[in-house]
Formats: sequence, structure tokens, C-alpha cells
Amino acid sequence: MTGFAIGIDGGGTSCRAAVADRTGNILGTGKAGAANIMSDPEGALANIVESAKAAFQGAGLPVSDIDKASVVLGVAGANVGPYGACIQASLPFARSRVVTDSLIALQGALGDGDGVVGAFGTGSVYSARRDGKVTEIGGWGFVVGDQASGARLGRDLLEAALLSHDGVYPATPVTTLVMAEFGNDPQKVVEFAHISKPKDFARYAPLVFGHAERNDPVALAIVSKAARDIDDTIQSLLWPECRAICLLGGLAGAYRSRLATSHQTLMAEPKGDALQGAVAFAVDLAREEGVRA
Repeated sequence: MTGFAIGIDGGGTSCRAAVADRTGNILGTGKAGAANIMSDPEGALANIVESAKAAFQGAGLPVSDIDKASVVLGVAGANVGPYGACIQASLPFARSRVVTDSLIALQGALGDGDGVVGAFGTGSVYSARRDGKVTEIGGWGFVVGDQASGARLGRDLLEAALLSHDGVYPATPVTTLVMAEFGNDPQKVVEFAHISKPKDFARYAPLVFGHAERNDPVALAIVSKAARDIDDTIQSLLWPECRAICLLGGLAGAYRSRLATSHQTLMAEPKGDALQGAVAFAVDLAREEGVRA
């Protein structure tokens, strides 16, 4: 193995990177902005590279050496059309591989073991490994997917706020608060929705959960539906002998107690997070290239 291995977790709000040596020992980490390869490929590419540079700086390594590294990037949208291939072709590293964010989450949480993993942050994605075979679900973006994600919670809240403004449903404290933010002008809500990115919607997730805890009907309905979506997706991935379900991401803790009892009994602590999964793959990639050399 030559050079270093860099694992990158390209999230919808931030991009995290870690540089490791040939044994997988993490030497330094770095962080940059969002990596939305479908909605903002140029910005995503810049943040991906910046996060790698920050990881090298954190490790006290020369930033100029990143072009000698083996890199695995896990990112939403890698499984959609040409997006993953386009980003991979643009990365300035010696060896690069772009995979889905669900795959690095799976590896981080389970190592090489079997089980089901759901990851919930700005976006959401699921994966399962059974007897070495991997199945992935989701990663389609919050407009048509990403159920239970931060972005989807925010989108659903804005929709509910507009419906309450139009008198379709009664206003609640959370819809009143949202409409007040936009000066009670529905056109401003619509303008915001059209120009915003997933992370802009995701910033409403804490508001939704906070009001759900106070039994706000709208917030409670949004969170309850999200939990049902998680249960349905997990159930579609389960098999009778499965003994481990892991939840990852910033929203994981908020959902655990809201899931079906049958799923809660299978909950296991993740071995690591998505970034550690990306690092593991990057080390393997570097070793592969070392053998070929």
C-alpha cells in the first residue's frame, strides 16, 4: 500500500473526511460544507476536496500529498444516473471510488457482519447485509424519497403550514410559528421552497421534534408518519434470522423509541459510523492498488 487512505462521508449538510494509515488508524479528520452531488455538483466537488485537505491538515500531513491518496467517497445520489460517475471522474486523487452513503453506513455500523442499517440526517437511506449479499433502499432525494429525513420533515412542515394558512386544517403552535417566520406571507414560503437546498429544509427538523414532544398535532403527525415509514422500510429488509438493526445519523436517537416494539428489541449499538465505513473501504482500496503495483 502506498500513500494514505481517505474516507469521506458526503452528507447533505456537511462533508466529513478522515485520513488513515495502512492499518486503518485514523490520523486526522476534516470537515467542509454540503455534498449534494445531484442538486449542486460543483459545490459538492469543492467541499469533498476541501474536507480531504482539512483531514490532511488535521493529521499534520502536507496537503499537496492528497493527490497520492486512495479515496472512497460515500454520498447520496451515487446510485442515480451519471452523478456518481461524474464526481468520481472529477476527483483529484490517485485512486477514487464513489459508493452510496448507505454502503458506508452499513460497513461502519456492522463491519463485515449481517444486519439492517438505517441512516437519518439531512437525507435518509437504508441497507442490509445477509450472508454477504447487500441490499440498498432509498437515496432518491427528499422531493420523491428520503422519508424520515431532516429535509423531508422540514418539507412536510412547510406544507402543513401552508395548508393551515389556507384554512384546510386548524393552525397549531408549530404552523403559526413557521408562518410568522415568513411574515404570514405564503408566497414567501413558496419562494423559499423553490430556491432552497435539502439542508435548508432540514434545519426545521429540531422544531418538528420539539413540538411533537409537546403534542402539537401537526408535528406529532409528521413524526408519527416518519416513524411508520422507518418501520415499513426496516420490515421490508428483515429476515427471520436477523439479529441486528442499527440506526445512524443525527436523527437516529429521536426515532428509536418511536419504532415498533419488534424492531426495538433488535436494536444494536453500531460498531462505528458512516465515516469509519468509508475509511475501511479506502484502506481496502489502497491495499488493492498496492498489490497491483
